[in-house]
Amino acid sequence: MREEPTPPTRHLRVHEDRGYIVLELRGEIDIASAAEISPLLDRLTGREHARVVLDLRPVEFFDCSGLRLVNRARRRVLERGGHLHLVCVHPLTLRVLRATGLTAILPPHPTLESALRSGDLR
Repeated sequence: MREEPTPPTRHLRVHEDRGYIVLELRGEIDIASAAEISPLLDRLTGREHARVVLDLRPVEFFDCSGLRLVNRARRRVLERGGHLHLVCVHPLTLRVLRATGLTAILPPHPTLESALRSGDLR
């Protein structure tokens, strides 16, 4: 049986690039938007051997709900033998990621191109 695709949300844009699923989070990532994003994020990160890039460049606000999304995506991808890269340049978002230690286990790339070129190191 074929699974119907989950419709995109206003806070998540999805596209493929060079064999990677690029998940571009957009706008304010808070508890309300996280609830909207989670079902599609879970579907896309639940694939075996998924190659995923989380692109946070369009994020304007990022709280602990965003951290949970990033950490959940990372855990789900790695548990299924996949690879995940993070793109982030916003100073406040980077500050939150650094303060929690997430950048130590998921170093952010400054551009999508950089993340796509980095290969499957993680």
